[in-house]
Amino acid sequence: MHVMEGFLPATWCIVWWLVALPSLALGLYQLKRVMAVDREALALLGVTGAFIFILSSLKLPSVTGSCSHPTGTGLSAISFGPWITSLVAAIVLLFQALFLAHGGLSTLGANLVSMGIAGPLVGYGIYRALRETQVSIFFTVFLASALADLVTYVVTSLELALAYPAEVGGFAGSFTVFLGIFALTQVPLALVEGVILALVFKYIVQLKPEILVQLKIFPEEKIVAAARGLADAA
Repeated sequence: MHVMEGFLPATWCIVWWLVALPSLALGLYQLKRVMAVDREALALLGVTGAFIFILSSLKLPSVTGSCSHPTGTGLSAISFGPWITSLVAAIVLLFQALFLAHGGLSTLGANLVSMGIAGPLVGYGIYRALRETQVSIFFTVFLASALADLVTYVVTSLELALAYPAEVGGFAGSFTVFLGIFALTQVPLALVEGVILALVFKYIVQLKPEILVQLKIFPEEKIVAAARGLADAA
């Protein structure tokens, strides 16, 4: 969800910007290191950035009267980590605010924290926990992407609840209401996004597995085994 321009009080806009800025600085530093080591990674970065832009630009009506959209950040978090993903998400959110009226400039920090930082951090954590296990790399991508999407809406609910605590029930009451409006209705979309990004990763394994090996996204033996399995299935 993009929090629209002017919706958050100025104090909270500043708070979320302050939270987001260190992630952007770290993302820029890590991106420079990746580009210095492997320029071929730029193609994969472009693919992940395009999916963030396209998926998060979709506005789908929800049963609660609001609207929802996928986020697309899980694939980037797996491929490049949460900090580079936050930088890519910031660029996407800026363009969406300027040209698509999705979100706003004052609320860009809040939107970045939810979609570009919190979601990718959780997705990356799931990926790291499963990376060295026997769990399929495609299921790992599915789970990381789906949870990155869902957590984005949980954090958005948190941001709105902090800004607008309920008269009865305070923050907890407001948080529960916003969770019901946004997070619960996001579950089907999160599952669909997980499937889509797992299929995209499958395509990358088929087309350019060497990039995944060079970036050490998964152990080489798992990538080779997955590519061989896809070739045999074809």
